Amino acid sequence: MAGKKKSRPVLSALVVLALVGTSGYLTLELRKQDDQGVTEITNVGVLDGSGGGSKTADKGEENWSRLENPARSVLRGADGQVKAVLTDGARTATLTGPSRTFAEPSSTSSKVSTTDWVRLMPEPWKKGAEKSKWFKDWYAENEGSKKDDIFATAFQYVAGAKDKKDAQGVVYAGDANFGPLNTTGAEGGDLRLEQSDFYDFLGVPYPFRDGVVGQPESLKARSIDCSGYMRMVLGYRTRYPLMSSDKSGDGLPRTANGMARSKEGVDVLPLVGITPKDRPTGIDQLQPGDLVFFKLDTRTGERLDHVGMVLGYDTEGHLIFVSSREEVNGPTIGDVGGVSRLDGNGYYAKTLRSAKRL
Repeated sequence: MAGKKKSRPVLSALVVLALVGTSGYLTLELRKQDDQGVTEITNVGVLDGSGGGSKTADKGEENWSRLENPARSVLRGADGQVKAVLTDGARTATLTGPSRTFAEPSSTSSKVSTTDWVRLMPEPWKKGAEKSKWFKDWYAENEGSKKDDIFATAFQYVAGAKDKKDAQGVVYAGDANFGPLNTTGAEGGDLRLEQSDFYDFLGVPYPFRDGVVGQPESLKARSIDCSGYMRMVLGYRTRYPLMSSDKSGDGLPRTANGMARSKEGVDVLPLVGITPKDRPTGIDQLQPGDLVFFKLDTRTGERLDHVGMVLGYDTEGHLIFVSSREEVNGPTIGDVGGVSRLDGNGYYAKTLRSAKRL
C-alpha cells in the first residue's frame, strides 16, 4: 500500500448517526439503549506501559490452589496475592505484572488500568502441570516480564499506532483498517467489507499447515476484520496455531462463528443459542484475554458474527473488550456505534452469546 496511512479520524455525531442508520449490523434502536459513559476525551497515550510497577511480593513460599467453573490452578505469593491463573485445557495464562494503562482517546474516554498480563503457554494447562519442567522454564522466563504480551500486541493496531517492520521490511503492526469501503450498495448498507484476514494486512502470502496459501488482496491492504484481528494478535504474532478456514486442520478458525463453535480452548460461557434469551448471565467468570462472541446481524442466520477479547475493567468499573469494528474502521475499545462494554444493557452487552479461553 503506497504511502503511510493516516490515523483514523474521529467521526462527528451527525456522520456517526448517518452511518449507523444505514448499517444492517449496527441497529440504531438497540444502540439508543446504550448506557452513556463519560464523554470527555482525555489526552492520554494509546498505551502507557511506563507507569510504576506492581507491589513486589515478599519472598517466601508460594501457594497453589484449585478453583472450579472453569477448572483452574491459581498461584499466590507469600503475601497471598494472585500471581498467575491457569485454566485446564487453555494455553493462555493470566500473570500479575507491572501496572499499565490502555486507552484510545480518539474514540472513547474509557481507560483500563491493569496489572494483568496475558501470555501464551507452550502447552495447554492441566492439573499438576506446575511440577513439569516445561512450565517451570516458561514461568521463570515470563514472571514479571515487561516484554510485549497479548494486550500490548493488540494495541499495536489501534488508531495512531506506529508502524513496525520486520527484517524483510514487511509492516506487521500499525494503525489498521477494518476493511475497504463497501461501494456496491449491498442490502443492509454495510459500511465496510468484511473478510480481511491478517495476511491482507501484511500484504504477503501466508502458507498454512494444511498446504493452503492465503493470498492477500490489494484492496484489503492494512485491513483486519474482527476475526482477522484475533488471528493477527493470537496467531501470527503470538503463534497460536491457525487454520486456513473454519474446517481445515486444527487451530484457530477463520471466522467468529468458527472460533465460537470450535473445540479449541475452554468454553467459559458456553453457547446455548443465538436469541436474546440466550444471553449469558455469568460474565463475572470472564477474565482478561477471553474471547467473547456476539450475534449482531439477523442476515447471518444461526452464525455468530462478531468476536472480541476481554481487556478488563475500566476506571468507571465497566468490563471492556477490544475488537475490530467497521464504524471506527479498525481495532477499538471505543464508543462509536455502541460502547465496548460487556456489562449493563448496551448494544454489545445485549448481543453477547458465548466466551472461550484459548
